[in-house]
Formats: sequence, C-alpha cells, structure tokens
Amino acid sequence: MRGLSVRSILLIVGGGIAAYKSLELVRRLAERGIRTRAILTSAGAEFVTPLSLSALTGDKIYSDLFSLTDEAEMGHIQLSRSADLVVVAPATADLMAKLANGLANDLASTTLLATDKKVLMAPAMNVRMWESAPVKRNRAQLEKDGVLFVGPNDGEMACGEFGPGRMAEPLEIVAAIEKALAVDGALKGVRALVTAGPTREPVDPVRFLANHSSGKQGYAIAEALARAGADTTLVSGPVSLTPPQGVKLMRVTTAREMLAACEAALPADVLVMAAAVADWRPDIAANSKIKKSADRPQDARSAAEENRVPLIKLVENPDILATLAAHAARPRLVIGFAAETDDVVANAVAKRGRKGADWIIANDVSGDVFGGARNQVHLVSESGVEDWPDMTKSEVGARLAARIAEKLKGAA
Repeated sequence: MRGLSVRSILLIVGGGIAAYKSLELVRRLAERGIRTRAILTSAGAEFVTPLSLSALTGDKIYSDLFSLTDEAEMGHIQLSRSADLVVVAPATADLMAKLANGLANDLASTTLLATDKKVLMAPAMNVRMWESAPVKRNRAQLEKDGVLFVGPNDGEMACGEFGPGRMAEPLEIVAAIEKALAVDGALKGVRALVTAGPTREPVDPVRFLANHSSGKQGYAIAEALARAGADTTLVSGPVSLTPPQGVKLMRVTTAREMLAACEAALPADVLVMAAAVADWRPDIAANSKIKKSADRPQDARSAAEENRVPLIKLVENPDILATLAAHAARPRLVIGFAAETDDVVANAVAKRGRKGADWIIANDVSGDVFGGARNQVHLVSESGVEDWPDMTKSEVGARLAARIAEKLKGAA
C-alpha cells in the first residue's frame, strides 16, 4: 500500500514464543512501504536476536533504558514521538500490566508511558493467563485509556493447551495497523456512498424474494470510510445491524428504492456497491396472500386450478451499479462487488468491464461468508488483480478505505 509509504511504526517485541512472528510482521509492513523501528525487551531477546530484527528493519535495535549514547539524546522520548503508531507484538501480560498501572522500569514500558501516539497491542499468552482476573482487569483499563487490540486468536499453544491466547497472525496485525493509520482523516473532505445488505422483492404481503446477505461487509466499509474522515452515506437494505457512528443511514427495501436513494445521495466522490441486490422481482406483487389451491374453499376453485402451482412471472430489476457508473453525476471512483461461487476472479474481471466500474471486489460466497465475521477478497482494478488475505470484515473495510484514500489522492 504505497500511499502509506511515509508512515512508520515503533514495534515493541515482548518476551514469548510468538516473538518469532514479529520478524514476519516487519517484512509484511516493508512490503507496504511502512517503516519500522524496534524495541526488543530483554525477555524478547530470548526468542529473537537483535541481529535478525535489525536486518529486517534496516535500523539499530533499541533495548537499554540506560544506554549512554541513546539516552544522552532522550532516546525513549524520541522513540515514543517519532512513529505514527506504537505496536506491541507480542504484548505479554507483563507489558499490559505495566502500561495499565503506569509502571516504567525498562525502555519498553517507559516509552509506552511517554508516547503521545496510539498504541496497538497484539496479546500472546497462555489461555489461563489471558482469562485470569488481573489480565481482564488490565485489558479493560487499557481499552478505557484508548489502547487498541488485535487478537488474541483461539488455537493450540506451545504449552499444549488450547484456547484464546495465540497472537494474531502477521497479516491480521498488518490489517489492524493499516486500520489504525487510516483513521486520522485520510479521507477528510471526501463524500462516500455505500450500499449494504440484501434487497427484498415482495411476492405478496407475507412473502418476498431475497438472499442471504447480512450487510456486515457493507456496514464495515461504511464505518471504515467514516473513521477515515469521509462524509459517508449508507443505503441499507433490511438488516439487523447497528448503524456505524457518524454515518448517514438511508433504509430501503427493494432494488428500485435502493437505486432512487443512491441517485438522491449524489454527487459523491466514491461509490461502494457492497449490497447484494436482487436481480429479479415479481412482475406483479399480489395484494393479498397467495393461497395454495388446496387451502381454498371447494366452491372457490375452478377445475383448471386443481393441483396447479401458482406461476410467478419475474422481471429484471434495474442494474444499480451500471446505472450509477454511467450517471451524469458519476462518482470519481466506482467500486462494485462480485459475490461468486465459481470462477471468482474471471467473473469479476468480466463484470468490471460490463458494468463500467473502476474496481470490483470479488469474493467466493460458496462457504459461510454471508453472515460470517471474515472475508477473503480479490481487488480487480485497471492494474490487475490483488489477492487479499483472509481477514475480518472490519479489516477488509479498513484496507479498502486506505486503498481508496491512496487512489483519490493520486488522482487529485
């Protein structure tokens, strides 16, 4: 993500077997143009060497609070202020306790207390430690103080136990870092329009045609855009979700209502069509419940109706993505979604050209994506195809918001 190339983080590596993941984390951040400086605690140095960490960061490794060279220049103050974000990975119970209680007896804890930047922690510890009352109390205090968290995940641990306590994987931490770096107003002044959820097409007063979309991905994208400073309008089909803070919500039911709401919300700088719009609707919606012929009184049935299944004629709904992509008030960046079960990328590439969209976000919905908490997508653009890792839907939203900011700034 080259648009964040001027960003930097300060990585604090705590002591734990998960410290080896910090090396992969640094490498993944470098791929995205994010610079890393690192503090290695004495416990952390039992698991990774300063040499290996230095080779990946391209910088010296800091570890000694009482270094005559570093502290002559108030090193812990400079370290705490020079980065855009402080990341603790692994965040041990000890480091969490020190920050929660204002303790500072080494370079890592002193730097954490001295920073004026956001802090992101990736906890890693035994499941019993994670679930203990002191750790729960410390995490609650840290969250109250504004510290961000990613993980921990469930899984088997080095001690042989299973449960929450495994440090989040490097790509998950990268996504959380990108999300934290994107909330400082990167999209300030940008008008965003997002659609989410399914549409419902009435058959009669009690039945409708719809799909399994939960709206979670669209809501996560709207939230990420708003957090990045965009003036965000969310056009939502029927879902059971709490609207994101700072977002203007417009509720609709049918595809035609969604198109009308989107046109009313224009002009916009960016459009993200995450809604799963019904392709067809009944030609005529009955004014009363359609009864099975067997449920109707004998004298109300004709011979032709006996054992006949009612026929519902379907007509095509308006193509909202194509309509808005060709609109006189077309947004600067038009992004569609392609929920596919077969040939995911190939179908998305074809859809991008057919609809006139700038980008298509493609995903395989043959599993439990609808209604689930995670998603794995492919970004299809004029530059080709980007395969994104499996992430939470919030992380997908944050990464997309950062990519949108990069694109709009590059086109400015």
